[in-house]
Amino acid sequence: MRLPHPLYGLYERRLAASLPSDRMPRHIGVILDGNRRWARSIGKSTARGHRAGADKIGEVLAWSEDVGVEVVTLWMLSTDNLNRPAAELGDLLGIIEDAVRELAATRRWRLQAVGSLEMLPESTAQALRAAEDATRDVVGLHVNVAVGYGGRREIADAVRAYLRQASEQGLDLDEMAEQFDVEHIAAHLYTKGQPDPDLVIRTSGEQRLGGFLLWQSAHSEFYFCEAYWPDFRRVDFLRAVRAYAARERRLGR
Repeated sequence: MRLPHPLYGLYERRLAASLPSDRMPRHIGVILDGNRRWARSIGKSTARGHRAGADKIGEVLAWSEDVGVEVVTLWMLSTDNLNRPAAELGDLLGIIEDAVRELAATRRWRLQAVGSLEMLPESTAQALRAAEDATRDVVGLHVNVAVGYGGRREIADAVRAYLRQASEQGLDLDEMAEQFDVEHIAAHLYTKGQPDPDLVIRTSGEQRLGGFLLWQSAHSEFYFCEAYWPDFRRVDFLRAVRAYAARERRLGR
């Protein structure tokens, strides 16, 4: 429920001020869900919903910077989404390409594409690669743009990359099996070298991961927000971070 403007602003400021700076997440994963339902709820086209969702991204990245987050992973398109009707998928891919170019043009964040680029149209893959190249030297918030991403596929790709590397080192199959360990998968994930997500946020009221960062989220905290992604507000973000800070993280212990 939205508060009247003066009270809302006061509440938001107090909420931000209450966050403990020593308990902020380093890495936040975000499942951007609800664009289509948001569009239907106001009688607009699906493409309009996706555009509204794309417009929200810069705000959320700025909010993340404000609380000291180092890495944000945005799940913008899953491998399953590639099976959507051609017209909708074409619109969505075009919106993603535009959004990635606009984010890169700000030179504010370092972008990294995570996903199976070979499954995407060449124009989309090229837009993602160009954004990576254009922001490679940017210092600041690291933004993983997950497009054509699926958690199971990422793990399969990691195992495949390990097998290729081991083969190039001259190991036979028995030697690979003997030395294979979980660390070999971690070292070949799309997000290798990054901290695992401390907090995963999903909008639109759905309470499932759907394959997002399956390996990396083993010890993540989850926060499910009722708002559709285009309606996701700073106060919703701050509540998610506050909930994370209030939890006792056991990390499997």
